[in-house]
Amino acid sequence: MASSLEFIEAALIERRRFLIGSALAAGSLLLPAGARRAFAASDLQLASSIRSLSNAFHVAWDKGSKAYADTVSAPYAALVTEGNSEKGIADIKAMLAKVGNKLVLGVDPNDVPDARPIVEAVTKAGAHVVTVWNKPDDLHPWDFGDNYVAHMSFNGVPAGEQTAKALFDSFGGEGGIVALGGIASNAPAIQRKQGLMNAIKANGKVELLDFQDADWDSTKANNVVAAWITRFGDKIKGIWAANDGMAVGALEALRAEGLAGKVLVTGIDGTKDAVTAIRNKEMAATVDWNPYWIGGIALSLGYHAATGAFSPSKEPKEHREFYGTGVLITQADVEAYWKANIDETPKVDWNDLWGKVTGQITY
Repeated sequence: MASSLEFIEAALIERRRFLIGSALAAGSLLLPAGARRAFAASDLQLASSIRSLSNAFHVAWDKGSKAYADTVSAPYAALVTEGNSEKGIADIKAMLAKVGNKLVLGVDPNDVPDARPIVEAVTKAGAHVVTVWNKPDDLHPWDFGDNYVAHMSFNGVPAGEQTAKALFDSFGGEGGIVALGGIASNAPAIQRKQGLMNAIKANGKVELLDFQDADWDSTKANNVVAAWITRFGDKIKGIWAANDGMAVGALEALRAEGLAGKVLVTGIDGTKDAVTAIRNKEMAATVDWNPYWIGGIALSLGYHAATGAFSPSKEPKEHREFYGTGVLITQADVEAYWKANIDETPKVDWNDLWGKVTGQITY
């Protein structure tokens, strides 16, 4: 497996790379008279709606969002749902009541149904929104003109398969595993579990001892794994987790029993805690979605739409609803990844709006 292998196997779409910052400076992307209103940069309020700032994935998301806001000298706010859908929607509506159509929002809806009222509220206010991960399959940006700028996700099936295979390889490809799922109704949780089941079927010698949803939560995962250790003992040869937060919770339970490094864990998200655990030989693998990039690029898409740099409704569908790029990290290539992404601040061209697109989302 090559270092930093881009494992998503969908064919790369032909994409345009917008050097929007320089184009705006030159005036080449100004809209003609009579076109929809474009805001001055100084008018806009940038915000991210995310689940938690105690979750390493969303901490990195928030950091990327702030980094982007700083590049355009725009005010930024983090709206934290704490896993509460009603709070998440209410906070966004409160922000809209305050700043109206000046809001540029990047949002990870707490659950699939949440996306619709969020998009409808933003559209009604004339603001701009980019959703990530969760939305109903029949909710599409192109049905909302320019205000619903884009939806971004990542194909969880190959992620689940790749991390499962890395886990199986860590104990010789034969034996029992336990697995931790996310929120059962979330699209990423469904996809990643499917990837795990595909890998188990393809392997033929790995037994799934138990699968339980821990709702993306580290503490819940810790409690579940502690119970599994009591129940299954040395039958557990590895632990698969649908995200890094739950993987870290599993690790804490293993450490308490002196099993860390003996029973390996895999996760998905590419958080610093998980990458550290891979370096320490406690985890076998994770997949990096680059949450720093997600947070910043979601706001960049919305910002450039709001300022008139491009009209979302004139873009092809693969620029409105797309998969991003994932990178598998294993013990074989973790040091190279650490040097490029942890020791140094990731270098991101925030004007390259679709450079990491790997294809239109299919349902």
